[in-house]
Amino acid sequence: MSAARKADEIARGRDCYGRRAWAEAHRWFAAADRKAPLPAADLELYAWSAALAGADDDTFALMDRLYQLHIERGEPARAARWAFWMGFRLAAQREIGRANGWLTRAERLTENSDCVEKGYVQMGVAYRHLTSGDHEGARVAAVEAAAFGDRFGDADLSAFARIFQGRVWLRQGQVEQGLALIDEAMVSVTSGRLAPVLTGVLYCSAIAGCSQLYVMDRAREWTAALAAWCASQPDMIPFSGTCLVHRAELMQIAGSWREAIEEAQRASERVSRRIDWQTAADSAYQQAEVHRLRGDFAEAERAYRAASEAGREAQPGLALLRLAQGRTGDAVSSIRAALRAVHPVDDRLHRARLLPAAVDIALAAGDLEEAARACGELERIAADFGTEVLGAMAAHARGAVALADGQPGAALEPLRRAFRVWHQVGAPYIAARLRVLLSHASQALGDRDTAALELDLAREVFERLGAGPDLAALRTADGAGAAGTPGNLSRRELEVLRLVAAGKTNKLIAKQLFLSEKTVDRHVSNIFAKVNVNSRAAATAFAYQHGLV
Repeated sequence: MSAARKADEIARGRDCYGRRAWAEAHRWFAAADRKAPLPAADLELYAWSAALAGADDDTFALMDRLYQLHIERGEPARAARWAFWMGFRLAAQREIGRANGWLTRAERLTENSDCVEKGYVQMGVAYRHLTSGDHEGARVAAVEAAAFGDRFGDADLSAFARIFQGRVWLRQGQVEQGLALIDEAMVSVTSGRLAPVLTGVLYCSAIAGCSQLYVMDRAREWTAALAAWCASQPDMIPFSGTCLVHRAELMQIAGSWREAIEEAQRASERVSRRIDWQTAADSAYQQAEVHRLRGDFAEAERAYRAASEAGREAQPGLALLRLAQGRTGDAVSSIRAALRAVHPVDDRLHRARLLPAAVDIALAAGDLEEAARACGELERIAADFGTEVLGAMAAHARGAVALADGQPGAALEPLRRAFRVWHQVGAPYIAARLRVLLSHASQALGDRDTAALELDLAREVFERLGAGPDLAALRTADGAGAAGTPGNLSRRELEVLRLVAAGKTNKLIAKQLFLSEKTVDRHVSNIFAKVNVNSRAAATAFAYQHGLV
C-alpha cells in the first residue's frame, strides 16, 4: 500500500512538473521522498521544482544530495554538474568562498574526462574572469563552453554560453557582434525547449545586457516575452520579481509612473532578500526614482535607503534627490564620490549611468568646467558603444552645457537630436525636459513663438505625469519672466488674454497657438485668478484698462 501511495505521489509530482505547477510538484515529490529516497531522475525534478517554487533551503539540500549520490555511484561528471549549480547559486547569494569551493570541485571532477560538464565548468571559469575584470579571459572561456554544448548537443549550455559571450562583447564595445549572439541564443530561450531554471536565467541576462546599453527595442521585446513566460506559471518565485522590476523601469521611461510603482512594489513582495538581494534592491531603487520625479521626497529618501540596505548603490538617484531638495553642495559631493568609485576604463557603462546626473548637478552648482568634463566623457563612451540612446544622452548633455555657456545656437542641434531619439523611444518625461532646454535656447535666439510652444508642450507632459518639481521650476520661470506685467501674467498668458479680448473661444485659441484645448483652459483659469476676475468679459475689460490690447 505504501509503495503504491509513493508511486502515485511521484506520478503526481511528474505531472505537476510537466504542467509547470512548481509548488504542487514540490509538495508531491517531498511527500514521496519522506516515505523512501527518490530515484535520481525524480530527485532532480524535486530539486528544480523546489528552486522554482522558491524553497531555497530545500534546493541547496537536494542539490547536495544529488552531488553525493553521483559521487557514491562513481559518476564524477554527473556530480560535477550539481557542483556547478551549487556554486552558481551560491555566487548569486554573494557567498563567494563557498561558491568558489563548489566550482573548483566541479573543475577537479572533470579534469580527466571529455564530457559536456566540462563546458559548465568553463562557464564557472568565465564568471570568475568577468568578476576580476578580465573580459577577454571571460569571453574565451565562454567560447569554449559553447563549443562543448554544440559538440554534445546540450542546447542549454550552448545558449547559456552564447548569451554570456554576447554580454562580454557588449561590455567591450562590440555591440553588433554582442547583440547578434544574444539574438541567436534567445531563439532557443523563447522556443520553450530549454530547462525552466536556465530559461529564466537567460531571459534576465539578455534583458540586463540590453538595458545596460539602452537598447530599448530588445529590452522591451525580451521583457514582454519574460512576462508572458512568468504568467504561464504563476506560482514560480524566481525570475517573476526580476521581470516586474524590468517592467517597472520600462514603465517609468514610458511615463506610466503609477503603474511603475505598483510593479516595483509587487516585485519586492515576490522575492526573498536573502536569496534574491538584487531584485529586492532594484525594486526599492525603482520606487525611489518615481517618488523623486513626482516630488514625494520623503518616500524617495526611504526607498533609496532600502535599496542601499539591500546592497545596491543608490546613485545617481540619491544625488539627484539632494539637488531637487536644494542641497546642491551635498549633491555635488555625492555624485563625485559615486564617480570616483567606478573605474573610468573597466566599467564605462556604469559611468554612463552616472554622468548625465553629474552634468546636471555641476550646471546647477555653476561649475561649467566640471559639467563640460563630464559631458566630454559621456560623449566618448557614447561614440565607443554607438547605440542610439547613449548618443542621445550625450547630445542632451552637450546641449545643456552649450546653453549654460551662453551658446544657444550651438545648443539647438544636439538638443533637437536628443529630443528626436527620446520621442521616438517613447520617453515623454525626458523628451519634455529637452523641450524646456529647447525653449530656453529659442528664447535666447529671439524665437519667442517656438520658445512658448516648447514650454507649453513640456508643461502639459509634466502635468499629466505629476512631475511636481519640474512644474514648480516652470512656475518659477514664469514668474521671473513676468516682472512688471499687470497681474504678473506670463508671456503666454498675455498672448492668451489678447485672444480672449478679441472674442476668440478656447478652441480657436488652441488652434491658433498650436496648443491643446486643455492647456488653454488652464491658462484662462490662471489669468482669471491673477487679475481677480471671474468672466471673459471682465478679463477683456482688464486687458483694455491696462493697455494690453
